[in-house]
Parts: sequence; C-alpha cells; structure tokens
Amino acid sequence: QVQLVESGGGLVHPGDSLRLSCAASGSIFEINVMAWYRQAPGKDREVVAAATIGGSRHYADSVKGRFTISTDNAKNTAYLEMNSLKPEDTAVYYCHAEGSYYSYAPFDAWGQGTLVTVSS
Repeated sequence: QVQLVESGGGLVHPGDSLRLSCAASGSIFEINVMAWYRQAPGKDREVVAAATIGGSRHYADSVKGRFTISTDNAKNTAYLEMNSLKPEDTAVYYCHAEGSYYSYAPFDAWGQGTLVTVSS
C-alpha cells in the first residue's frame, strides 16, 4: 500500500508564499504522475498542478505563474511552491499519485490533505 504524507500548510497573509511537500512511501516501483488538488469549502475538488514522469507540467489557469510543482524522483516526493497567495487559494490541498508497485500492479493514492488559509 502506498502512503502519501503532505506537510507545509498553514495560515498566511495575502501575497505571502508557502511550500507544500508530499512524500510517498511503500513498495513503489515507479510513480508516473504526482499532482496537487484542492478543495475549498462548499466547492468540488479541483486539480491545481500535475507533474508527469516524462517531465510535463500542467497547471490550473487560476494558479499559472504563481504556483510551481516539482518532484524529486529519488525521494518519491512532490512539492508545490505557492507564491502571491490570494484569499481564494484557501482550501485543503491534497496530494495524489499514480504509479506501479514492484509487482507491476498499479496504484492510485491520495494524501490526507493539508489546510492552507490565506487571510489578512
């Protein structure tokens, strides 16, 4: 079983920066995609940023130019650097990973979420 543990959330002011981390552990052979989602109160979960093993990066329009996703494949870890934070970025941020075990069986895992609050 794959476990994803997020960290780095907190309370910040508008315009501040924050860095989230997501560490994956378990019998992981390969991670094909790591992504960050978020869910604001009363809203659906939405994808924020995604990174593929091939090096592609995808961002929601609302965060382009402000957020950057990166990965450390050796550590099975993903990061989300968030700059110029806005109150509308307030949400629980979830890490998601897709890949395969050493048995070559696929996995699809979610973290427990970390709360980011942007408020003056």
